[in-house]
Amino acid sequence: MLFAILGAGASYIAVPATMKLAEPRADAGIYIPMALGITFPFNITLGMPIYYAFIQMM
Repeated sequence: MLFAILGAGASYIAVPATMKLAEPRADAGIYIPMALGITFPFNITLGMPIYYAFIQMM
């Protein structure tokens, strides 16, 4: 389960670097909070139960 959570959380690191390369004019004040404000709550509320159920099926 830890591997699934770490994999899902990789976007916190990947998004800022990717956005900076893909669109240099992008405002970091927008895409960094969006990565944290959207992905983190999803991983906590929906992601962990989904990952746990998937692991139980394996």
